[in-house]
Amino acid sequence: MLILLLIYLRGGAETDVHRFIYRTDHNQTTRRKRTMTPNRDVRLEIRHLKLLAAVAEEGSVTEAGRKLHVTQSALSHQLRDAEEKLGTALFLRLGKKMVLTPAGEKLLVSARKVLDELRCAEAQIEGLNGGTRGVVRVSTECYTCYHWLPPVLKKFQVKFPRVEVDIVLEATARPIAALLEGKIDVAVTSSSVRNKSLRLTPACEDELMIVLSPKHRLASSTYIEPRDLAGETVLCYPPKEESTLMLKVMRPAGIEPERVLGIPLTESIVDMVAAGLGIAFLAHWAIGTYVHAGKIVARPLSKSGFRRRWYAATLRSGTATPFLTEFVNLLARTCSLDSHN
Repeated sequence: MLILLLIYLRGGAETDVHRFIYRTDHNQTTRRKRTMTPNRDVRLEIRHLKLLAAVAEEGSVTEAGRKLHVTQSALSHQLRDAEEKLGTALFLRLGKKMVLTPAGEKLLVSARKVLDELRCAEAQIEGLNGGTRGVVRVSTECYTCYHWLPPVLKKFQVKFPRVEVDIVLEATARPIAALLEGKIDVAVTSSSVRNKSLRLTPACEDELMIVLSPKHRLASSTYIEPRDLAGETVLCYPPKEESTLMLKVMRPAGIEPERVLGIPLTESIVDMVAAGLGIAFLAHWAIGTYVHAGKIVARPLSKSGFRRRWYAATLRSGTATPFLTEFVNLLARTCSLDSHN
């Protein structure tokens, strides 16, 4: 019927009908799309997330109520409300024990992340407003480079007892990237990064030593020259492409190893070196105990040795909190690496 009407209508009338049909069809399509689009509004509240975490932790509504300072009946009502909003059960009630359902387990992971982020944000904001509560998130480019932390923390906590210091191990592989992304507050690095967004505070120096098995052909040497390392298996922290020994010593000297292996833990590197499976280039402070025990030997690289500078990197943008400034200053003053021994 609609086709016949378009055939016989002419001129302006035909144009008007076309416009009417287009508008009608377009509006219907838009309404269909709107109907098909799911409602993305968040249905749960912070109290629901706290409830979920507390019940999962305590195993019962009664104990969770004590922890949250809420009556059992009020907590049970909140739980029913959360389950009704989601349309699924979050816990199985096995006698007096509350056990998470698969949906509850999924939500708990997100709830913990949200609550942690919220606590961190609140502490940071309070710190910006001159408060004494806060969080300093720290990471280094090495899993074992935290020996300086205890003396720094001891002094720091005297002045800022309500400020937490969190070690963010996930950022170890790329601490500078994590800093620029706002995931940490301080990156302790031996790389002199050139970036206008960063402030580098010199912290201290340490010496890197060639680490060998006591039975290695070079173990009796007073010091090691780069040419002595030709054909050796190099053991280093991953990523192996960023090995300091390779990038700053062997390749500039035109020396090639037999192979390079990335080993994430200092203890594992030491064990492999002791077994004669390769050589390493490690900080003197990291291997002192093993050298003293006779498990490995350490020799300087060349007569003058090889020292590296460590920096505490922070962001230039924004206003640094008093406690962050103090943490970096303490790190620079009390970092107990080889330069202070």
